[in-house]
Amino acid sequence: MSAARAAAAPGAPDENESTLLARRLVGALVAAGVRHVVHCPGSRDAPLAYALDAAERAGWLDARVHLDERDAAFIALGIAKAARLEGRCEPVAVVTTSGTAVANLHPAVAEADASGTPLVVVSADRPHEMWGTGANQVTRQSGIFGRTVRDAVDIPAGFPPDERLDAAVSRALTLARGALSGDPGPVQLNVGLREPLVPGSPWRPGARPRPRTGECREPAPAPLDLPERTVVVAGDGAGPRAEALARAGGWPLLAEPGSGARFGPNALCDYQRLLDGGPAERIEAVLVLGHPTLSRPVSRLLARPDVRIVAVADGSRWTDVAGLARVVPGPVEAVRRPAGGWLRAWREADAGRRGVRGPRDATGRKDAVASAVWDAHCAPGAPALVIGASDVIRSFDRCARPADRAPAVVSNRGLAGIDGTLATAVGVGIGLGGPVRAVVGDLTAVHDGLGLLHGVHETAPDVQALVLDDEGGAIFSRLEHARTAEPAMFARWFTTPQAVDLGALAAAVGAVHRVVDGAVELARLLAEPVRGCSLVEVPLLG
Repeated sequence: MSAARAAAAPGAPDENESTLLARRLVGALVAAGVRHVVHCPGSRDAPLAYALDAAERAGWLDARVHLDERDAAFIALGIAKAARLEGRCEPVAVVTTSGTAVANLHPAVAEADASGTPLVVVSADRPHEMWGTGANQVTRQSGIFGRTVRDAVDIPAGFPPDERLDAAVSRALTLARGALSGDPGPVQLNVGLREPLVPGSPWRPGARPRPRTGECREPAPAPLDLPERTVVVAGDGAGPRAEALARAGGWPLLAEPGSGARFGPNALCDYQRLLDGGPAERIEAVLVLGHPTLSRPVSRLLARPDVRIVAVADGSRWTDVAGLARVVPGPVEAVRRPAGGWLRAWREADAGRRGVRGPRDATGRKDAVASAVWDAHCAPGAPALVIGASDVIRSFDRCARPADRAPAVVSNRGLAGIDGTLATAVGVGIGLGGPVRAVVGDLTAVHDGLGLLHGVHETAPDVQALVLDDEGGAIFSRLEHARTAEPAMFARWFTTPQAVDLGALAAAVGAVHRVVDGAVELARLLAEPVRGCSLVEVPLLG
């Protein structure tokens, strides 16, 4: 008998099939590298709830029960992204019951697909004989996520709970981790479960199943020789290797806040403005790592036909917005050259731009807040930082001054949506086991306010939501609609300010509410430790 089967053996030989399948499936997930599971309550997934409860008591995994499937999936996504901050590609599972519950996972699955995050959907389903009969909560769950998943595996009701199930789970999670493809992402295990859904006997798991996963060796880096007048563009997921490449090559580094590379002597602060004229006109080559998405100046740079674009691909995906890039497989290393006049020109131009800002309107205040938050998080021992999409992260991109180290930053830049941001922050806190500060706009806070909610039986990580309140979607003021739409139409159809009492919202989810207005109060807040769950308003208007 295999280790996984011995560990998952039932408490009695006459146990029902759904209980045996659920227990074996949980054992196979643990053996395939799953340490965290987020479970959504339901009836059809009840066998999995009983099995997960026993497995958690045995120390096999850490489980969290969350009411809402959409946020549960983003919590799982946040846990997986926290592992990536620590250099690990760790699959995290979210378990749901059947019906609309599964459809609610789709936003997080789409983000996991685009960001290369190993999210494992375990969706409980009615048995096949109930499909197409009009029975309650029956929909076609198999394939519901389309091409956004790396694999969708059907495990029919009554599937043998033996080595064949272990192998099916192992294959799916190998794809989720990208161990062979270099392209991690979400997978779905759609599990049919017949009644009875209640175990006939208790399960007392033995020793934790031995892992079936293996580590893939990273190939030796290939040398990359580019001209002196090269710049390095680092987008989401680029990591510290982008900083090392820029330093070795003597090149300026244009690193987004969520890249993990915005630090060191070559990193620039206000590079968006520097791309309009000046040394930017003399760029000969661009080295692209990660997934840059934040600024139109960078997109225009990557579409310049007079510039050599080189995209580093570690898997099957890379960024090439205009079809001009030469793709090279990673990892790569730069041919070392001393920092010369090219880098010095960029540094001097960047230093001249720092502190040059527009009027003290909401945009200026938002930039100042972003700058202060970034500086605080560059300090050793600072909380992890989750940055919301839309205009907030663009303020960080304009104003975050590179230091000697990069903060631990997570941002959902795969599809750049605002949904699930606070739930992602909760997941990051769970994954890291430490405090997290999420900086979001007021619409993001309203959109995912219930992401801070937790059940009375669940431990709450230390999460602070810092809400930059400019009464609506400020991102649209930077787009062409602000110049073409009539003001009343622009406000209703684009910026959409909401009449929400954030203090009441905080009270509803059990968070401490606080209003911080002014640089002195903000500095005091940033110096305090993040403890418990809190929602802090930073008014930007008035």
